[in-house]
Amino acid sequence: MRDLSIPGQRHPEKARRPDQAQPKKPNWIRVKAPVSEGYRKTRDIMREQKLVTVCEEAACPNVGECWGQGHATMMIMGEVCTRACTFCNIATGKPPEALDIFEPGRVADAVRKLGLKHVVVTSVDRDDIADGGAEHFAQTIRAIRRQSPATTIEILTPDFIRCDPSVLEIVVKAKPDVFNHNLETVPALYPEVRPGARYFHSLRLLQRVKELDPTMFTKSGIMVGLGEDRQAVMQVMEDMRAADIDFLTIGQYLQPTPKHHRVDRFVTPEEFAAYEKSAYGKGFLMVSATPLTRSSYHAGEDFARLRAARLARHANV
Repeated sequence: MRDLSIPGQRHPEKARRPDQAQPKKPNWIRVKAPVSEGYRKTRDIMREQKLVTVCEEAACPNVGECWGQGHATMMIMGEVCTRACTFCNIATGKPPEALDIFEPGRVADAVRKLGLKHVVVTSVDRDDIADGGAEHFAQTIRAIRRQSPATTIEILTPDFIRCDPSVLEIVVKAKPDVFNHNLETVPALYPEVRPGARYFHSLRLLQRVKELDPTMFTKSGIMVGLGEDRQAVMQVMEDMRAADIDFLTIGQYLQPTPKHHRVDRFVTPEEFAAYEKSAYGKGFLMVSATPLTRSSYHAGEDFARLRAARLARHANV
């Protein structure tokens, strides 16, 4: 039995990689340890429902703040991913079991107990399943709607690269409020950072969501500090806008262990502010670009701003 608390068993494909030096974090990256009562309440509900969160599995630096406010990003379809991205802290390998048919109901129950106005649901990659988990996403969305009809739902999906293209329709027909799929990095770094994915496939996936449902908000994000340059980031923004993506997130890459992809540099808050300004200039409805930005960080507040931005734009047309 694998012990996922042991790095060598959590990431067996990285065990033989040479250690990469982990530079000291600048003061703008530091976060407080999670100790609040709200954090403990959220943690207890997750344990009670036997749910996995990307907050813990991906070692998110914002877990203390988000859980302290009762916000958590649910990670469905298990805790073992079939991909081996070099930036990611989620356990990798062959998932040990089939999908849990009761999981959508448990996620919906946790959403109700936490009283969430906005929830983010993500997943591991499940290349071992014919539809990549598309129907499981749809069932989870429907279960949340039944128990918490006023809750807005944001999903962060895999790329479904090994599936029939029609599986995307299953997820879109379930009507999430926001469809998010992260490009993660610039095209030139895909072979090293995201070897199991293809940049233009991910971009086309988001474009197809808008073709299937033009009213659905789409969202994508990248990390910086992996070795990209500013020109490459600007080109990703252009590509995203050509695919009619509404919401862009940009955050600092943080190296989970010495076996993961190295941090090339820490991008300054001033550079993030410049990226945000450029992105708004290119037509995004919503942009979050800070060192600690993550896909679901402040997702509820940002969704409200996203919706308001669309209404304001239509009012000015």
